[in-house]
Parts: sequence; structure tokens; C-alpha cells
Amino acid sequence: MSQQLRSATEAGIDGLAGTAQPAGEEFVRALAGKDGAALRAVLADPIDFAALTPGRHWTASSSDEVIVEIMLGKWFGPGSEILGIEELGGGVLPGREHVSYRLRIRRDDEDYLVEQQAYYNTDEQQRISWLRVLCSGYNKTNPR
Repeated sequence: MSQQLRSATEAGIDGLAGTAQPAGEEFVRALAGKDGAALRAVLADPIDFAALTPGRHWTASSSDEVIVEIMLGKWFGPGSEILGIEELGGGVLPGREHVSYRLRIRRDDEDYLVEQQAYYNTDEQQRISWLRVLCSGYNKTNPR
């Protein structure tokens, strides 16, 4: 069951390892809401983007390409309803930030979990300018 998640700053643990950093958390919440405007606000343009999903390697250099064509076009397109964020975490590495998240998805009357690990850098405006994503793929919650 989905739970209401608080931001790292609301929880009083700003910047500690094991918590999502603001840009990473904003990215996940925008993605989970399938909110193109919010994704545009958190992703820089141009962006250095690469991702690996089961069966495909993705690259892009513009935020529109990442948002419209890849994330909201192919990964979580019109036939996929994102029901909620099941898990959200992350931390800081030297020179890089990390966010991990698990989304509950409904597609074709089936429920799935999709987990992604994202590593990113931000620019001077705290927008994600370099992003690498590794995806588990769609995993049925009740496999038959």
C-alpha cells in the first residue's frame, strides 16, 4: 500500500545519506505525477541523459526528448497509470547525487512495481543536468 512520503527537509534530515536530495525527490514526484511541467522545471536543457531498461539503452540531449519521448512517451505512456511511490530514498556521493524509487503502476488491468536507480548532477540553478537511470522493468505484483 502506498504511503505518504515527506521530503528530506520536512523530516528534519536535510542532506544526510540515505535520504533523497531535493532535486532527486522533485524529479521522482514529478515523474510519479506524470507532470511534464514539473519535470521541465527540474531537468536542465540541454541535459546529458542515458538510461538502461530491460532490452534497451536510451540516450537524449534535450529535456523535451527525455520527458515527452522517453519517460512519458515510452516508459510510462498513456496506458500506464502511476498509482503511487512505494519507496523513495537516496544520498550523496562525492561529486554525484543518487535517488532510488519504486513506483506502483497499473497497465492493462494488471498491477506492477517498477524500481529505478538514478544518479545525477545539478547545475547552478539546481536543475538536473546529467542523469543516468537503471530500471528494473515492469514486475507484476501478483504473477500468475
